[in-house]
Amino acid sequence: QVQLVESGGGLVRPGGSLRLSCAASGLTFRWYTMSWYRQGPGKERELVATITSDGGSTNYRDAVKGRFTISRDNAKNTVYLQMDSLKPEDTAVYICNAFLTYGYWGQGTQVTVSS
Repeated sequence: QVQLVESGGGLVRPGGSLRLSCAASGLTFRWYTMSWYRQGPGKERELVATITSDGGSTNYRDAVKGRFTISRDNAKNTVYLQMDSLKPEDTAVYICNAFLTYGYWGQGTQVTVSS
């Protein structure tokens, strides 16, 4: 069975940093486009960042450009999201997605940015 398990969330102060990890199993990880989504309180789910299967290309929503970095290690079946200069508006559940012909979803990890 396919599993995506996120970790690394927590409470951080504005301006702080956090690194999220998503460990995948039950799929051929190197074939999949990997993305991070987030959903804040009372908001729609939104795409944060995407990385191609070989790691050769990345895309970010404008709100996180220059602050967040998505990366992957295909040998470890893991995708990461390095988050720097965090803002309160980054507070959300961060959810990992693996897409090939359809998407698999993790359960998410909570990130709270507050002073």
